[in-house]
Amino acid sequence: MKLPRRQFLHLAAGAAALPALSRITWAQVYPTRPVHLIVGYAAAGPSDINARLIGQWLSERLKQQFVVENRPGAGSTFATETVVRAPADGYTLLLVTLSNAISATLYDDLKFNFIRDIAPVASIMRAPSVMVVNPSVPATTVSEFIAYAKANPGKINMATAGNGSPPQAYGEMFKMMAGVDLASVAYRGGGPALVDLLGGQVQVMFESIASSIAYIRAGKLRALAVTTVRRSAALPDVPTVAEFVPGYEASGWFGLGAPKNTPTQIIDRLNKGVNAALVDPNMTARIADLGGVPMPMTPTEFSRLIAEETEKWGKVIRVANIKPD
Repeated sequence: MKLPRRQFLHLAAGAAALPALSRITWAQVYPTRPVHLIVGYAAAGPSDINARLIGQWLSERLKQQFVVENRPGAGSTFATETVVRAPADGYTLLLVTLSNAISATLYDDLKFNFIRDIAPVASIMRAPSVMVVNPSVPATTVSEFIAYAKANPGKINMATAGNGSPPQAYGEMFKMMAGVDLASVAYRGGGPALVDLLGGQVQVMFESIASSIAYIRAGKLRALAVTTVRRSAALPDVPTVAEFVPGYEASGWFGLGAPKNTPTQIIDRLNKGVNAALVDPNMTARIADLGGVPMPMTPTEFSRLIAEETEKWGKVIRVANIKPD
């Protein structure tokens, strides 16, 4: 039986539209099974805590479990490659951090392009760090520390959480902008670095507020300045580095990413879910406890932040000639 031309074209058009319609419908009912949130760091650290906070919220809001999987190593590049290679269906997400922006320049043999291969979904929070010194250091302000460092070039040890880690990047940018010579000492993580800072084996460190605030309050470390443009509510009496070194700004941040080509409807659904969390009083209180500030953004705004941070820290990595461990 030969179909009239008009009827044939109508049926053909309908068939062509089926994949798009099923894709939209599929996205509208998302998620229908557990979602895996991949974290590039070990359990109990800031990245893991952020992932579990937002994962629990999304589980309750979207009525499906968000399972956190820790796959540490190489500045989160192992975790990122896992997500890059996953199906673009919204069921494998990445906890995106500043380390992803740093790693884009730090590693020259990556099997992916982070900006090209990961779709920004939602930002969660911005986390200031704090410039802390051992109490034996004869400086109570950043200006005094700079003067002390210039009088003792290369003799002051700066602890970092490893080559290419955010604390090292923050410190190297400080060295460049303040014109001081500090000896960078790389540790395998912030924990061991803090232990030696407390013991006086190293003298200064740029560390997260969440990890150091208990020692600051106990008088075991001295806070000289926070690294963000504005003072932190967690340490309201501590000035910013920028008050002494104009233009200095450094902060960690966390968000969600997905494989490229993930349906826009799924990304938008996740984005709305995360942004709803960031105005919930209980969630904002938890973020404040971590020394952070909620950072609601659209996927486009988060994409812009990632691009800007990748360029900014790429310059620091190149100028300081930082190499991976």
